[in-house]
Amino acid sequence: MDSQNAIEVRNMYKQFKVDYDKAHTLKDKLLFWKTSHVEIHEVLKNINMDIKKGETVALIGTNGSGKSTLLKLMTKIIFPNKGTVETNGKLTSLLELGAGFHQDFTGRENIYFNASIFGLTRKEIDERIQAIIDFSELGEFIDHPVRTYSSGMYMRLAFSVAINVDAEILLIDEILAVGDQHFQEKCYRKLKELKESDKTIVIVTHSLDVVKDLCDRAVWIYKGELRLDGDPIYVIDEYLKQVAIDHKEEKKKAIAEGKHKFKGAVFIDKPKDFTKVNRKDEKLVCMGWQLSDHDGAVLKITLDDNPIDSVVRVRRQDVFDAYQEVYAGDMDPETIGWKTTIDLTKLDLGNHKLMVQCLEPDGNVLAEKCIQFILG
Repeated sequence: MDSQNAIEVRNMYKQFKVDYDKAHTLKDKLLFWKTSHVEIHEVLKNINMDIKKGETVALIGTNGSGKSTLLKLMTKIIFPNKGTVETNGKLTSLLELGAGFHQDFTGRENIYFNASIFGLTRKEIDERIQAIIDFSELGEFIDHPVRTYSSGMYMRLAFSVAINVDAEILLIDEILAVGDQHFQEKCYRKLKELKESDKTIVIVTHSLDVVKDLCDRAVWIYKGELRLDGDPIYVIDEYLKQVAIDHKEEKKKAIAEGKHKFKGAVFIDKPKDFTKVNRKDEKLVCMGWQLSDHDGAVLKITLDDNPIDSVVRVRRQDVFDAYQEVYAGDMDPETIGWKTTIDLTKLDLGNHKLMVQCLEPDGNVLAEKCIQFILG
């Protein structure tokens, strides 16, 4: 193994055997031995990659592509059917929420259990236990049984232990999606600190903004194969192009089979609900956005049930970025937004209702949003 590498994967394959109608008793096995059906599911195929010491690498791909399996192979929780996975350095991982925790013991006791699994001595844990507790922000709950913890509290404790064991390699699955926004941001700040301290970090995430901001490289796993490895911005762009193609194919097939349910989304950015508007302003600019996976979707805007025809479509890159995976292949950033101007001089004083709808061509409502503004 190259001394500059933290992780080396060579010609690696991983398969799982799926046993349908498996017999659970000796009697069933004797009577129904011919009825069992076994399939071999190849999860990863001929994976080759190096992760250098000090690199922060993201594994990206759709659900079921093999990202988490690859991470587990790196931790040696599971082993490849062919090929090798080698690591160089002390390793810690955050793969499953609460893994290694005992439900009936307190958070404090579980810190000792969990940290000892990572190789720390009692003395070393004593020296850093307060830092672990402080980072977790669990307060008095640290002395409560972990079975009373919420999923967010589990994550806080698990992450706090993992980052305080002085490992050289940190492997993180989608666990950081759990918890409140404050603690997620705190975790990412800590990961940036670890990155600057030359730790090797491998992270599996669907948050592409995190990949762009945190990672030096992105590795795209597609249907069990390593499709692309390189600069995060380029790899993510190619990944999203393929997601768009796949979504279109899946939607086309589902429509042909009569199984696809079209969806849509609309929003009114301005004005806000129950905003007070002064008639002296004469004009009120209204704006928002609309999305749908139906090619013939129609935007309908009404004011007090009267249709508004003077609607301009505008660019909304922010919405495109937010929905790029959900509506991949069904969006044009240039036409997502809408904008219209209402002549206030033609309206009566009082409440007015603005309704925005996303409709199928036959008039079926896919999404709608209604607000009221007060003209005074």
